[in-house]
Amino acid sequence: MRIKPRRLKKGDTVGVISPSSPPNLENLKKALPFLEQLGLKVKMGKSVEAKNGHLAGTDDERLADLHAMFEDPEISGIICAGGGYGSARLAESIDFQMIKENPKIFWGYSDITFLHSAIGQYSELVTFHGPMLASDVGKEEFHERSARMFGQLFGPFELHYSEEISPLTALSAGIAQGELVGGNLSLLRSAIGTKFELDVKGKILLIEDIDEEPYQVDELLNHLRMARKFDEVAGIAIGDFKNSEPKKKERSLTLDQVFDDYFSELKVPVVKGFKIGHCEPHFSVPLGVEARLDADAKTLTILPGVE
Repeated sequence: MRIKPRRLKKGDTVGVISPSSPPNLENLKKALPFLEQLGLKVKMGKSVEAKNGHLAGTDDERLADLHAMFEDPEISGIICAGGGYGSARLAESIDFQMIKENPKIFWGYSDITFLHSAIGQYSELVTFHGPMLASDVGKEEFHERSARMFGQLFGPFELHYSEEISPLTALSAGIAQGELVGGNLSLLRSAIGTKFELDVKGKILLIEDIDEEPYQVDELLNHLRMARKFDEVAGIAIGDFKNSEPKKKERSLTLDQVFDDYFSELKVPVVKGFKIGHCEPHFSVPLGVEARLDADAKTLTILPGVE
């Protein structure tokens, strides 16, 4: 069983960090009142506004922010400002034992997937796959349902996803129960062959991505297939694949055809259509908790992520 972080309460302070690329500072500024409306105080990481090419500061600066927020007893949760690229560059230098000894809410997605996997495996901490401040919360299209998903940080309640939220399609029938893991498909693939390769045995794998054409999704899934990841899973929940239309439709399979190729004959439940990923609304989920994927009823039920 993974460690569940303590729930937030009004008056708590959350830390904001940028472990990947520089966030849009205008959007970040617009997002901060949302946290204040939740009754939270905000402490900004030292490198949030730093720029080092495509990175939000040097690796040492970004790592120092991550460590400082987990070590600071006044910080109850950590929310990432945005994604992009760069979190994987920190992984080998993270003090996972320190994080394990200071468990707290850690929230983000996209490039942050690498940190979810690493912290989950080596700190045994439940983390949260959810919208980020500059990338999502600070934008005009930020959805009311996305905002409500932050409520799961203030009390332990079960999440239930059904077709009342979005149309779902079962690619392979059955019911599976297991730990929910995963996130961004590109980042999951990038960890294969490293010590941070995701263990999916007996687990429900969540995948999502953005800006990948069908042939690119095909290549990513084929890598996971050859790494025997689909032989080990209990089930697969397919989230949102934004901007996945082929540039040359006459020379491409559709994304649905690609998914059918990999999953229609799988002997475990596979369901697609979850609004999890680079989408609005964005259904936020804890990673590392027990979940139940029912392809027959087309539902996903997830146990609470906080104590």
